[in-house]
Amino acid sequence: MVVAAYGMLLPKEVLSIPRYGCLNIHPSLLPRWRGAAPIQRTILAGDPITGVTIMQMDAGLDTGPILLQRPYQIGEFETSQSLHDKMATLGADCLIETVNLLAKNSLTPQSQQDELATYATKITKEEAQIDWTQTAQSLECKIRSLNPKPVAYTLWNEQRLKIWMAKTISTEISPETPGTILQASPEGIDVATANGVLRLLALQLPGGKKLSVADFYHAKQSQLKLTKKFSQSL
Repeated sequence: MVVAAYGMLLPKEVLSIPRYGCLNIHPSLLPRWRGAAPIQRTILAGDPITGVTIMQMDAGLDTGPILLQRPYQIGEFETSQSLHDKMATLGADCLIETVNLLAKNSLTPQSQQDELATYATKITKEEAQIDWTQTAQSLECKIRSLNPKPVAYTLWNEQRLKIWMAKTISTEISPETPGTILQASPEGIDVATANGVLRLLALQLPGGKKLSVADFYHAKQSQLKLTKKFSQSL
């Protein structure tokens, strides 16, 4: 039996049925990021490397013995969607390799180091709001981790403005208050944070479609000149 993104614990009587046990394809290098949202939490934490683990399931949550692991270096602009797609491909390859090795009795299950475990709790909608008092780098990771859902947002002109993509362009402390729009152009909307400057690159207003920052700027240029700061609440 093989499961992926199953999200439930199997009873012992089920786990003991298959000859080689029940196999789980998990998109992280266990024991890091056990749980419901390993892909999102990996990007949110700014991890440089993740990977796929093929494990034998036991009664715990992603606690079973490791059969095979393959690392993957996270790209500079990786989102949860792009990482999900790459982990799906890598996971399929790893599963085939694992099954072939099991058939040859060439794998020795390795117990996880529980003391190194971290837990990937489910992403909530409440986490999606941008707090400009965080650093530019942490906010960039947050935006990429919440793409494609629930999508990070800030408040602008009493509306929720979704931010689909952004990048850090400076890690120096700005003299301006976090959330201040430092400049806006077709290349990007630059915003002061607690540490560094974040450039917004893809945006979406309620009822509208996702726009490149160039299209957003041309449509809202006059409003951007009047509203110089993103708010924390309506």
